[in-house]
Amino acid sequence: MRYTLKPQLLLLLLFLNFSSCAVKEQADSKTEVATWEEQAARVTIMRDNFGVPHVYGKTDADAVFGLLYAQCEDDFNRVERNYLWATGRLAEVEGEEMLYSDLRARLYMTEAEAKAQYEQSPEWLKKLCQAFADGINYYLHTHPEVKPKLLTRFEPWMPMYFSEGSIGGDIESVSTKGIKAFYGEDKSLGMNSYGLVKPGILEEPKGSNGFAIAGKHTASGDAMLLINPHTSFFFRGEVHAVSEEGLNAYGAVTWGQFFVYQGFNEKTGWMHTSAYADVIDEFEETIVKQDGKLFYKYGEELRPVTTGKVTLAYKDGGELKQKTFTTYRTHHGPITHKNGDKWVATALMWKPVDALVQSYTRTKKSNLKEFNEMMQLRTNSSNATVYADAEGNIAYYHGNFFPKRDTSFDYSKPVDGSNPKTDWNGLHPLEETIRLINPANGWIQNCNSTPFTAAAEYSPKKEDYPVYMAPSPENFRGVHAVRLLQKADNLTLDKLIELAYDPYLPGFEVLLPGLVKAYDTQKPNDPKLKQAINELRNWNYAVSKESVAMSLAHFYATNALRNGSAPKGLNLMERFDYYTNTAPEAERLKIFSETITQLENDFGQWNTPWGEINRYQRLTGDIQQPFNDAVPSIPVGMASGNWGALASFGANTYNTKRLYGTSGNSFVAVVEFGDKVKAKTMLAGGQSGNPASPHFDDQAQRYADRQFKDVAYYREDVEKRAKATYHPGQKVSW
Repeated sequence: MRYTLKPQLLLLLLFLNFSSCAVKEQADSKTEVATWEEQAARVTIMRDNFGVPHVYGKTDADAVFGLLYAQCEDDFNRVERNYLWATGRLAEVEGEEMLYSDLRARLYMTEAEAKAQYEQSPEWLKKLCQAFADGINYYLHTHPEVKPKLLTRFEPWMPMYFSEGSIGGDIESVSTKGIKAFYGEDKSLGMNSYGLVKPGILEEPKGSNGFAIAGKHTASGDAMLLINPHTSFFFRGEVHAVSEEGLNAYGAVTWGQFFVYQGFNEKTGWMHTSAYADVIDEFEETIVKQDGKLFYKYGEELRPVTTGKVTLAYKDGGELKQKTFTTYRTHHGPITHKNGDKWVATALMWKPVDALVQSYTRTKKSNLKEFNEMMQLRTNSSNATVYADAEGNIAYYHGNFFPKRDTSFDYSKPVDGSNPKTDWNGLHPLEETIRLINPANGWIQNCNSTPFTAAAEYSPKKEDYPVYMAPSPENFRGVHAVRLLQKADNLTLDKLIELAYDPYLPGFEVLLPGLVKAYDTQKPNDPKLKQAINELRNWNYAVSKESVAMSLAHFYATNALRNGSAPKGLNLMERFDYYTNTAPEAERLKIFSETITQLENDFGQWNTPWGEINRYQRLTGDIQQPFNDAVPSIPVGMASGNWGALASFGANTYNTKRLYGTSGNSFVAVVEFGDKVKAKTMLAGGQSGNPASPHFDDQAQRYADRQFKDVAYYREDVEKRAKATYHPGQKVSW
């Protein structure tokens, strides 16, 4: 017998079912909020006089909960954007132009794969990932006035996409133009020769300086560490995270991550520089189509190309649209572009769980033995590490993720993926990688330069390692660092700061004599040119706000690199050598004359001091600053790392006449280890991304003046400087 329900009764049942679900969701929500509130009660945040959050939790998970909550207080905008980028959802906010950045992220890991990685994580790591999500979600729950652009809820699997901490990581080396040309409908880009992204010759170096100094060169006899990342300004905040489970880490955190990326604890310090090792390889695949299916040639066999579907949303005006892509992968990695008739798979390190384990556990190591054991995880692919500790050890690791490769092939170019001999064959053991432990000279430096000058004559030897481990050439910052450290002695924290900000620019020591020589040889009859040349002739190659020669040198070098006749393929140091020794003298003088005219047109006179041109300005909390010559800014007596400035200030024009800094010295710390750790730090601008906060720009003038602040590391010192003490969820101001 079949029973039918009257419509009124059916509606009643549906209503009761809906009400039951709503009640359950409300109950679940109340339970979740109660859980957050319980955890928040176990966390104390102390904000010091510069707004730095010192987060204390009973467990590591409590500290992570508080750390993410504090980060959101300081700059939720950047926390959210980092995960929009990492998880492949930028186009939903910023439009179709970001669609292929999103596709790039999903080529390497889908959301389902990220969730699976999270589920496979050790329980302690899952607790930290859950605390990461809970800390952000509790912030959003207690701050309804904050309106996310998209991510109204964060999930514990999201850190799988953002596991390492460096500037974009390896994945940003994969060209989105190549992905668009291959997977997009717009074929106007062409299909060939995109390859890996290489920085432009005039692009400010993205990397860092790291110095480790043994006690033989310090006044105290204790080891010291310079932490000097060169990143986009406001890319990282300054934090201190403490738990009763042994966490006590201070330093720079990339917004949205739950570990101190560059910093120190009481016993050890770690500074990451960009190693620029060859750890990303392109494999040209020979594609064969049979019976409507795709295969790729591998030795004598044909292997099926793995295909998948990725659907991405993107903003188009007021609408949200979708595109579905068929993705392709071989055992070498995802297909990212095409060279001629060859599809190219790009292989890079993708081990999110191990990378998170290494990134977090690094912050809790107490000595060199423990640090070495942690490095055995081998997930430092884009980074080198400069290390110092309280036992007096100093060390250097030129990365630790190195696939074994057949050196008969040139992996700086795409290799034949159909030849099994080109495959990666496991990883080099840590013992086979480039390392340096306690060199006899007593110091180590890396400025994104070759590791073979890291400790002068005690450096690793190039012939002992495969070429792919260290293809980077020397640079002017490396030259500068070696010269200074060879004479360094009796260092204090203040003297180390002075050394790290040494104003000498060795690049101009190479470039400018050739210009002066051209003038002396050609003897042009131009009084203005003579005056300008004499400024350079009498200059000591030191940058300062007052220097006219610095203004002339900067624009001359920029114009020569941009418009000069140097052959392609030369690196920057080789180009400077070319312009001083090989370029026609008439060309040198022509470029310099144009430079003088440029300065007159833009600033009213050619003899404009550098500080009138080179400026710091922060007007809003936006990711991209709206620079404006008519609005106040601060003169900065620093210069580009390209010219050999250790204290890098990467500045450019933005529909402006003046140059405004956007990268270079951002977070800087000097650390001394001993019975107690001591440190001083500097942060570009300030801790907060909110223009209404007193900590939005309270370090701006200090930044220009090189006025570091003392770190409050021990609880009694933090309490003395605390301007606000509270639990997450409480409304406070500081």
